[in-house]
Amino acid sequence: MEAKEQDVSLGANKFPERQPIGIAAQSHDDGKDYKEPPPAPLFEPSELTSWSFYRAGIAEFVATFLFL
Repeated sequence: MEAKEQDVSLGANKFPERQPIGIAAQSHDDGKDYKEPPPAPLFEPSELTSWSFYRAGIAEFVATFLFL
């Protein structure tokens, strides 16, 4: 029983730094090899004048109609 307690105490002291669960794999440095693009706007008024906007709406309507 003594050897088991010794193994447990050795394992507990193996990693002295304490971190909350779930952040061990996260790094706080900017070690990324890519740059994230800025967020796209949700709606642009220029979309209302393009045919592809209406074509996508019609396609969504037809697909939903056929699905139901």
